[in-house]
Amino acid sequence: MPPSTPERGTDQTAALTIAARPELTGGRRIGVLLSHGFTGSPASMRPWGEHLGALGYGVAVPLLPGHGTTWQELNTLRWTDWYAELTRTFDALRAEHDAVVVGGLSMGGALVLRLAADRPDEVAGVMVVNPAVATRRLDVKLLPVLKHLVPSFPAIANDIKKPGVDERGYDRTPLKAIHSLIQAWPSLRTDLPRITAPLVYFRSADDHVVDDASEPLVLDGISSTDVTRIALPESFHVATLDNDAPTIFEESAAFVARVTGA
Repeated sequence: MPPSTPERGTDQTAALTIAARPELTGGRRIGVLLSHGFTGSPASMRPWGEHLGALGYGVAVPLLPGHGTTWQELNTLRWTDWYAELTRTFDALRAEHDAVVVGGLSMGGALVLRLAADRPDEVAGVMVVNPAVATRRLDVKLLPVLKHLVPSFPAIANDIKKPGVDERGYDRTPLKAIHSLIQAWPSLRTDLPRITAPLVYFRSADDHVVDDASEPLVLDGISSTDVTRIALPESFHVATLDNDAPTIFEESAAFVARVTGA
């Protein structure tokens, strides 16, 4: 992968790639794949990726299809499109690195859990921040009908406690696209026992996007024996840009080093 040197004026919503520096990681090339969430962009993951890149890890943060453009375009795309881009990026990392750890925020968390279930022998570790695999909201049951009547709901982006921070997400939530995400959840939950990689689960104390339905399903569903839960007491949903971001960065760096032997 070519190195990425972020400069002033860089498009924060663009994909991010940072070349590995094995001289900083014990001579081994260690890759980290990070995935942003639904209606978001790599902007929500960029500081996290840059922190890990500075430590010598090869980092890839793809721009998922339909993101970074318009919510109307996102409404023409589905879970299979986002997962295809994630797996393409993962395969590229695997080809160039000795080990790869995956991480994701919200829908990105669901995507990397899907990847860890499908490729248990290839994922060295899993890091999720407020992952979404279920919801207690009752209105989702109406989505099969509503998505044909109205194109979008109000935005879910920018649930951030820290003042003055912008996730660079969409101002509307496209219904056909989010229904596709929700339709992918049941099979993912069924396959959670296939996940055996070490996992670290970051959870915000006050999340206005992902409710408390997902956490027990993930933590009780996976087969991993190396599992750590880390609370984020001062953050809302987009914790990677919020007050507890330093905790995520530091704990994830330690996790990657430990599970890869870097």
